[in-house]
Amino acid sequence: MPIEFETIRAMLDHGFDTVIDVRSPAEFAADHVPGAINLPALSNDQRAEVGTIYKQISPFKARKLGATLVARNVADHVEGPLADKDGSWRPLVYCWRGGQRSGSVTIILQQIGWRAQTVAGGYMAWRRLVKTALYDTPLKQRIVLLDGNTGTAKTAILAKLAQRGVQVIDLEALAGHRGSLLGRSAGGQPDQKGFETALAVAFANLDPNRPVVIEAESSKIGRINLPKQVWAAMIAAPKIMISAPISARAAFLETAYADVISDPADLAKRLAPLRNIRGHAIVDGWIEMMNAGNFRALAAALMEQHYDAAYAKSRGADPHKVLAELSSDTLDDTGQNTLADGVINVLKSL
Repeated sequence: MPIEFETIRAMLDHGFDTVIDVRSPAEFAADHVPGAINLPALSNDQRAEVGTIYKQISPFKARKLGATLVARNVADHVEGPLADKDGSWRPLVYCWRGGQRSGSVTIILQQIGWRAQTVAGGYMAWRRLVKTALYDTPLKQRIVLLDGNTGTAKTAILAKLAQRGVQVIDLEALAGHRGSLLGRSAGGQPDQKGFETALAVAFANLDPNRPVVIEAESSKIGRINLPKQVWAAMIAAPKIMISAPISARAAFLETAYADVISDPADLAKRLAPLRNIRGHAIVDGWIEMMNAGNFRALAAALMEQHYDAAYAKSRGADPHKVLAELSSDTLDDTGQNTLADGVINVLKSL
């Protein structure tokens, strides 16, 4: 009988040896249950072919071809990735809706002698749990925002806090984007659903009786949208402000964005949209600094002429309660540690 899971935590604590996602590689790449491996019942092309035959020719012929392909693919999996599994192995199998693909694979695995089970509702059951946690139900966790202008090392400070046992969620890391015009990462961003799975799991792993620190963000990080209940909690959350001199922030950004400044041509493309906001003369000045290799001056100019003004405008009607304002003259390791210690002192009073 298919197994039903009522919470994210329950599904993460499934108790099986291996979770197998038998959907196509494309479906798996977009999102999947954390820790699952992909052993497709049908490849991307095979799934498309069966679907076309089902719609245009005959459901019977589609099922007949599908059964043939699934049997061959499962045989390959048994001889390959599953070759070393002994008789005590217990796999948990799911497909899109918990139907034919997972059922077919599970029957074969059970006939071999493995104690295989399926997930009731398949991936869609998991997706409903994620949606409920992030869109339909208010968060249980108490959020505290870490806020400050560009270059104040907020993400680095989050890492320092995590090392000290503070509960944190790094939204930019989960979204694969540093949250600004220059922030896209080389690896690209995940699918929206994949981001939401990672975020839901992150919250599920937190103690609701302790605060969780999240960097202040807009409702969109790159092309990733923050889910409804997460954004609502962030809007209502108090914040801790951190600040540092322009010189310290520029020095920090020169190091933090080393991957960006290593490709001047790409950097110029990223700056180009700001011509419509700041004007050609200012952007041309930034390009000159870049071409001269004066990246620290470029970082300072970007903050003074663009980012600080943009942040000031966005905070014009800021509803957040400010718990504390912390500052450091430097943002090197010592400065970051000092700010992290200050944040922890504030959290102790909550």
